[in-house]
Amino acid sequence: MRKSEVLAAESVACLNKALCHLKDIWEEIGIPEDQRLQRTNVVKNHIKGLLDMMITEEESLRTRLLSSIEACHKQLDTLCLELQLPPFEEERGVTMLQQEKEIRTQVEVLVKERTQRMQQLKALTERDQDLCDTLCSDPYALDPNAVPSLEQLDGFRQHIASQTTEKERRHAEFVGIKRQIILCMDDLDQLPETSFEKDVVCEDQEAFCLSKDNIASLKLLFGQLEERKAENQAVCEAHREKIQELWDRLQVPQEERELFSEHMVASKKKNLDALEAEGRRLMELKRLNMRNVTEAIRSEIAVLWEKCFFSSDQQQAFVPYFSNDFTEELLGLHEAEILRLKQHYEEHKELFEGVHHWEESWRLFLELEEKATDPSRFTNRGGNLLKEEKQKAELHKSLPKLEKKLKAQIDVWEQDQAREFLVNGQKFLQFVEEQWELHRIKKENEKLERQLKKSKQIEVDMLYGTAVRTPTKRRFLGTTTPSKTRKVPSVRTPGRSKTPLAGLQERNKENMGQVTGLGVPLQSGGFKTLARPQRNFSINSVASTYSEFATGLINTVIESVQSSETSPRPLTPRASQTY
Repeated sequence: MRKSEVLAAESVACLNKALCHLKDIWEEIGIPEDQRLQRTNVVKNHIKGLLDMMITEEESLRTRLLSSIEACHKQLDTLCLELQLPPFEEERGVTMLQQEKEIRTQVEVLVKERTQRMQQLKALTERDQDLCDTLCSDPYALDPNAVPSLEQLDGFRQHIASQTTEKERRHAEFVGIKRQIILCMDDLDQLPETSFEKDVVCEDQEAFCLSKDNIASLKLLFGQLEERKAENQAVCEAHREKIQELWDRLQVPQEERELFSEHMVASKKKNLDALEAEGRRLMELKRLNMRNVTEAIRSEIAVLWEKCFFSSDQQQAFVPYFSNDFTEELLGLHEAEILRLKQHYEEHKELFEGVHHWEESWRLFLELEEKATDPSRFTNRGGNLLKEEKQKAELHKSLPKLEKKLKAQIDVWEQDQAREFLVNGQKFLQFVEEQWELHRIKKENEKLERQLKKSKQIEVDMLYGTAVRTPTKRRFLGTTTPSKTRKVPSVRTPGRSKTPLAGLQERNKENMGQVTGLGVPLQSGGFKTLARPQRNFSINSVASTYSEFATGLINTVIESVQSSETSPRPLTPRASQTY
């Protein structure tokens, strides 16, 4: 049994007990029955009225609970719809009071959530409006009066973050371009003229509208200023080159040049004005010094002629170069010619430098070849001989490659120019071939000369029994490598009191005539000339060329050696000789 039922039973018992007690009092007092009935009715009505009042109050409470539940249900449905949440599901088997409390609590939670979302939406909307004002962009497409969903709030936050990043980027870009614009205007000595230029230069950075159109206009303004600045720099540079050229031609003192050095670096408007004034002054000075300027230009033309490998005919083609009538017209012709030569040289600079490089390499190669024939180089220390040989080998290997590269460049040049590429009036490739051919002929002549010299030495050795010792490399201490020698059979010379030459004259009197072909000895000590013709070793009488002369000389030496071998007595022997 519930406690409330027990309590109700106790209330009934109390009521019965109270009525019984009243009945006892009434009997003890002696109240008549009719009065007892009346008094009992009063008690009943009082109790009944009290209970009816209590019942009415409780029924009113039930009604309020039902009304509250219904109202909360409606509000809950509206909140779920606004907050885009699923419908609220009530717990089954609960009392009316628990149901009302649960629904009311859920309504309070959703109302709080709705309030928070609306506050966030308001803050994001205000921030978005500020960004829109700065970037001149459209507001975020979200109803400020509707409760946003969580996804919509996240999307709004991401949009704000993106817009904030874009604002920072545009602001940094604006600040950088503004700084450059101010510098350009300073270099150009220009003040802001239009309202946009004033907004850029004079207004506060935070007040500038960072719209796409404004940023594009800002870049356009900066580009225009850059172009004007570049034009000024180009004009200033042209003035500087002209001034430097006139300084050199007019031989302006260095002190005077240094006074003007400030304007030879900067390119502001004041510098441009100063350069123009200096140019006018120098042009007037040039007019007054026509002869000196013309001769200075001629010196430059001569240098360019050499660089461009102009032949004498090409140089003679420029007739004003040889005129002595120094007028402005003549100076103008020289200036036009040097401009043409400079342009010609710059257009084909790589080819001309390649030809110069070949000439330097060829000159060095010939120098190394010349050193290779110098006997004194063997006494040189420090490894120079090895370096020179290595350098000569590298040049011998690189020269054909360079010639091949130059040939390709010359072919392109001749195709573009529709004429032959000449170096000092001669086709360069033909000149190269001639140089190699002359080098080959020179090497052959040197070889023939060496053979001739050796043949002469052999003949002298065979005639007089002498040999010229060739220098050998000095041996290092501790080395045992023998030098290459050619030994002649050694025979003891009789008679110590006579010199080898005396013995040669006495013992080879008969053989001397046979060997030399000059005659045979007589008993009286004289010589008798043989019937066969004498041999004459004169170069002009033997042959007209080195090769014919060497061939005839070698044959003559061989005949002399054979005749000496058939002689009855040998020549006086000498010690081993080194050839």
